[in-house]
Amino acid sequence: MVLSAATLMALKDGGRVLSAGLRGDELLGPLALLPGVWKNEGGLEGHGWNMIALPFATRPGSTLDYRLLLNQYNETLVFDLVDKGVPNRGLSDTGTQADQSLVALDYEQVIDQIATEDFPHSNVLGPTHPPGNTIHHEPGLWLNMLDHVVDGFDIARLGSIPHGDSVLALGRSVPPTPGAPIIPDVSGLPLKVKQDLSSPYLAPYKHFHDHPFKGVFDPVHPAALLGQANKGVNIVRTTTLAVDSEAATAGIHNIPFIVKQANASSMRSTFWIQELAEKNANGRPKLRLQYLQVVMLNFDSRTTGLPGRIQWPHVSINTLQKVESTPNNKLQLFARA
Repeated sequence: MVLSAATLMALKDGGRVLSAGLRGDELLGPLALLPGVWKNEGGLEGHGWNMIALPFATRPGSTLDYRLLLNQYNETLVFDLVDKGVPNRGLSDTGTQADQSLVALDYEQVIDQIATEDFPHSNVLGPTHPPGNTIHHEPGLWLNMLDHVVDGFDIARLGSIPHGDSVLALGRSVPPTPGAPIIPDVSGLPLKVKQDLSSPYLAPYKHFHDHPFKGVFDPVHPAALLGQANKGVNIVRTTTLAVDSEAATAGIHNIPFIVKQANASSMRSTFWIQELAEKNANGRPKLRLQYLQVVMLNFDSRTTGLPGRIQWPHVSINTLQKVESTPNNKLQLFARA
């Protein structure tokens, strides 16, 4: 979405404003459909799936030093506060003032586990990790850069994870496209090892490939369930938000323990916001949100003896629906402060 010069000037003259996010806000551009509450409801319960390989002490008689952990989950994803007119000060090539204006959309993600299984089987999945407990919490921001865009990167996602990771991922917005998204076939197999399920080193992947988690989730093809969730759904239009931590000046920073043990080196995520033919109570198209996220974790020496670590895809997918308009809780807290 290209804003008029008059709209930009009015934003700059009006100063910085913190407000509740509203669906369709012009200043949010490609993020305009996100404000509100998204959940696994309305038949989408249990559509969240996660796979992650983790360092694991070698058992007697085994050469494996990792385990593959799978989770099924429900999620609440809230986009609520909009920070409009955020100024970044700068100069043009000729030395005149050239300040950038951007809009920030606050988000908070909470993931609650339904079921979990690992291979090789460990004693880690004991009473401290029961079904129903929260396994992920992430506050962050999405940014829409309104002007002075550099190298075409006009959207960004910033996230902070309590494990000790902070990520900045950049992307280029694209116009909405008719119909459903095309879901890529992403491989869940680790990189820098031989891609052969008959290899003893990939036994955990073969185990779940032959016996899918909960009968449906195959970590070798972890994105397949996204396409299946779209069958029979009349999707009129899709807005795609794709960001990458390896683009330009983006990146991930981790605390020392993570860097040493299982370094999170990159993150790529794609969000597909879908407008359905079916209408909600207000006569607007019902909205669904799908995402595919791949974080690369680097640990274990390469099996070939070459330098460097194996890269393990940590993949998360989900299909949610919008269930509420934007809550005002945070705005009320700011008003009382």
